[in-house]
Amino acid sequence: MSITAASAQTVNVGGEAMFPTKNIIENAINSKDHTTLVAAVKAAGLVDVLQGKGPFTVFAPTDDAFENLPAGTLESLLKPENKDKLAAILTYHVVPASESFDSLMKKIRAGGGKAEIKTVAGGVITVMMNGPRNIVVQDENGSVANISVYDVVQSNGMIQSIDRVLLPK
Repeated sequence: MSITAASAQTVNVGGEAMFPTKNIIENAINSKDHTTLVAAVKAAGLVDVLQGKGPFTVFAPTDDAFENLPAGTLESLLKPENKDKLAAILTYHVVPASESFDSLMKKIRAGGGKAEIKTVAGGVITVMMNGPRNIVVQDENGSVANISVYDVVQSNGMIQSIDRVLLPK
């Protein structure tokens, strides 16, 4: 069963309603758990991309995930001279498809326990199970993020909220 904006329910993320009729950016700016992500998307010049038609799935790191980066990393990435590197990291969190929990599970089963998914940045993330109802996302360096909020439907895709920043090689 596929989830569409028309059939989806409003979900609360960061204490605020995420409306399936709004796009990824329109919803993300309201989430108190994703203020750093929104600031980074603006600094990287990716607002127009994520307001585009899509579909996209954003594996969206929470503010806590950004705070757990090594000291000074985020501040450095937000500098204008690092815009390209920041954009590469952020687009590594974006998949050019609407990936729900069910569609990720289907891919994991088809892959014998894990599935590789190509990101907009051109890198690969790996999704796999961690228990019967928890999907984790692994970056190319072996770091693993838990999906903490699943299937936040947007007019142009899906947000899967994660607890770690994924980094490409």
